[in-house]
Amino acid sequence: MSIDVRTRLAKDVRALPRDETLDAVLADAIAAHGDLAGRGADHQALPPLGLDVEGRGVTLQAVSGTLALRPDLSTAGVIAVMAADALSDLVQDVQSTMGLAMTARVKITVGSINDWIGWEPVLRALLDGRKVHEAGDVTFVDLDGGGLDLDRTFTLDDDRRLMAHFLHEAGFLHLRGVFEDSEMTALSAEVDEWMARATPDDGESWWATDEHGVEQPVRVLFFDEKSPVLRALLDDPRFRWIGDLTDDGHRHGGGAEGLVKPLGIVRGLSDLPWHKDCGQGKHSYMCNRLTCGISVTGADRRSGALGVVPGSHRANTMAAGRDPRLDLRPRMLETRTGDVTLHCSDTLHRAHPPVDRPRKVVYSSFGLPPLPGDVVQAQAGDGRAARAGLSDAQSRIEAADNEASPQRYRAGRGR
Repeated sequence: MSIDVRTRLAKDVRALPRDETLDAVLADAIAAHGDLAGRGADHQALPPLGLDVEGRGVTLQAVSGTLALRPDLSTAGVIAVMAADALSDLVQDVQSTMGLAMTARVKITVGSINDWIGWEPVLRALLDGRKVHEAGDVTFVDLDGGGLDLDRTFTLDDDRRLMAHFLHEAGFLHLRGVFEDSEMTALSAEVDEWMARATPDDGESWWATDEHGVEQPVRVLFFDEKSPVLRALLDDPRFRWIGDLTDDGHRHGGGAEGLVKPLGIVRGLSDLPWHKDCGQGKHSYMCNRLTCGISVTGADRRSGALGVVPGSHRANTMAAGRDPRLDLRPRMLETRTGDVTLHCSDTLHRAHPPVDRPRKVVYSSFGLPPLPGDVVQAQAGDGRAARAGLSDAQSRIEAADNEASPQRYRAGRGR
């Protein structure tokens, strides 16, 4: 059973000059996948996309069922201004439309940020041959060929072949009672300790603002380096077996983040809206990783449980926000203390805002080994800085938008 859908090698990434990208890369992609991308653009009813790159502009638009490339911006309904290196990263799936916005590498001068983000599935159809999802493309079957019970949960004693099949079909898994209450009490104390130590400029935490204007830490980065309790749990056989769940050789390479979900947050990356973990880019290099959530306090509908969209890891759909036309219905994973949730890195998920009481959770992940012949560089210190820098990503996204108010984006991404 495999969930590995990678199609690109990291060693092949290079700095593409502007004209090579516009004249060769896009032209070759249209020759190979123009019909597939054109169908996706029509299905999504997208405005023509103008790319303004260092003084040269072109427009991608659907014409008679296929995607065409115009040599100017005269018909563009959304225009994205960027440097050549940003375009290079976009066409090679190093960063997505959302990823460029989150890192302030794109500016929308015509249209809105929603228009720009909406083009992501079509660009992936064009450049990677992934069909844009349409209703009915994803179905769910169990090992016997019947309908899959998407509400099923598992324990460590259950048949792991059934778990692997469920994960492959649904893109998530809910494991009951993995850790003891006493272990979670000790872990909770260490989350509290490091939240209390956090400062806004420490480069190792994310902050958010509540309805009273109070800024508070909501995520401690590199938490495995800080918490001896967590390190022991991550090395425990009750957790380590997850890497062997599929036949893909997933590896736990370390890394974890401790999260608190406070009440009344109105700004910042706390109650994250619908997204995929590959939504900033690199789907074709990393998917599917497995993201694991250790439920420190438990979570229900009143305390901000995790939401998932079953089957969305098999759908080339919006990776930032939930397309209102998506036919896949969301589920809420209500956990008890000590439960563990898994989701594929390409599964749409969200953090529902708590309304009665806060909750705590710790996230860590299992990555895939390099593909044969690939060379993957270990993430250096700048990777840590980039992770910490996402704390103010909302401001960067708003700054990238052409509209005076970002309300449309915020409403759209939370659907």
